[in-house]
Amino acid sequence: MYKQPRQEIEAYSFEHNSAGKLMYLPVNNSRKRFCTLEPSPDSPAYNAVSTATYEDTCGSCVTDDLNEFKHKIREIETVMMGPDSLDLVVDYTDSFDSTACQEINSWRSTLEAISRRDLRADLVSCAKAMSENDLMMAHSMMEKLRQMVSVSGEPIQRLGAYLLEGLVAQLASSGSSIYKALNKCPEPASTELLSYMHILYEVCPYFKFGYMSANGAIAEAMKEENRVHIIDFQIGQGSQWVTLIQAFAARPGGPPRIRITGIDDMTSAYARGGGLSIVGNRLAKLAKKFNVPFEFNSVSVSVSEVKPKNLGVRPGEALAVNFAFVLHHMPDESVSTENHRDRLLRMVKSLSPKVVTLVEQESNTNTAAFFPRFMETMNYYAAMFESIDVTLPRDHKQRINVEQHCLARDVVNIIACEGADRVERHELLGKWRSRFGMAGFTPYPLSPLVNSTIKSLLRNYSDKYRLEERDGALYLGWMHRDLVASCAWK
Repeated sequence: MYKQPRQEIEAYSFEHNSAGKLMYLPVNNSRKRFCTLEPSPDSPAYNAVSTATYEDTCGSCVTDDLNEFKHKIREIETVMMGPDSLDLVVDYTDSFDSTACQEINSWRSTLEAISRRDLRADLVSCAKAMSENDLMMAHSMMEKLRQMVSVSGEPIQRLGAYLLEGLVAQLASSGSSIYKALNKCPEPASTELLSYMHILYEVCPYFKFGYMSANGAIAEAMKEENRVHIIDFQIGQGSQWVTLIQAFAARPGGPPRIRITGIDDMTSAYARGGGLSIVGNRLAKLAKKFNVPFEFNSVSVSVSEVKPKNLGVRPGEALAVNFAFVLHHMPDESVSTENHRDRLLRMVKSLSPKVVTLVEQESNTNTAAFFPRFMETMNYYAAMFESIDVTLPRDHKQRINVEQHCLARDVVNIIACEGADRVERHELLGKWRSRFGMAGFTPYPLSPLVNSTIKSLLRNYSDKYRLEERDGALYLGWMHRDLVASCAWK
């Protein structure tokens, strides 16, 4: 979750002006060409030439055919405004003459009426136009949306800024470029990035929920074991294991001997300001403080490249494997013939683990087409941005940085990138159940203590958070939207 491989920057980035508006700095390699009503140097279509361009006092072209234009207006009203938009009834027989200026004015009036609607609806309209290849309409909507979004506004305005960024990149066929730009431009210092991640960790219970539920399953499975080996496929800062080491230290009869194998990723290494040795040293000091026998094994390779020989599994150790917010980064059969997602699960099953924990965002963006993927992303992150708004003051000086560096990259990647460039590929728990079942796993029941402990945690946050247990899994949600799911397997 919110961790991607850092990539080299290309020619697309954005800045914020003093009013909190996004200022777009476009790539120069757009492969799509479409005409615009009011081109400007900061537009993705600046200098783009339509196959039918007018050069008169009225601006650039709208269409060669007036009848086609009238039909286009009818379609826009039907799709964008719905069947009840009586305030936009137009007499198409009398409202138009043959001049291009009147065509332009009517078009602009329609767009202005649309822009007065709800921002969420306008974002949907823009994405819908793109999905139907109505590039002129999509670009015109973007010009209006730029005046409505703000990285310092209401939750939907802030999310809308990043959704719009993704739409612009998708339309310009530059999703990969802008995603890389969001990853590196501007590049925060490692201490700053770590601070942003820590703020998000504290103001939202999503990470804590995932870590606590996974730790509870591991502690339950290992309560009779004397030698425990934990393999963490995305160890990050190693924060998850602090409370588990403390819990093992207090175990009746004494703690087990613990060995943790931490698998690294480039984003975590950068945020730490160094390699896995930092995590190992930190956990070793903690274990020593609590008199817990401890050993750390670092594996500095990409998760998709991990082989059994990297993991150092030893006979006599009870094995636990932790997948927390990492499997959705693995390409599956829709991306690669290697299908690293299922291959990794089969490899882990071959190690005969006693318990495997899974924590993932409850979202469906893996194989969805562009428009349903946009809708899912908007609905999911709208709930997340609203939840942040409750606990992080609007005037918090680091709010923009937290959301940009921890959330915006995911949003843009999901919307703007395709194929191997799209690394944020979430699946619902039902699909994960199918994958684990095909790999030979069976569900591992969660301890009732986990549920009660997490409920106590949520009391420190908003009462709009909810915790539900369904079919052996725990779901953390914001109001009516499930956001994170956690379960265990054996």
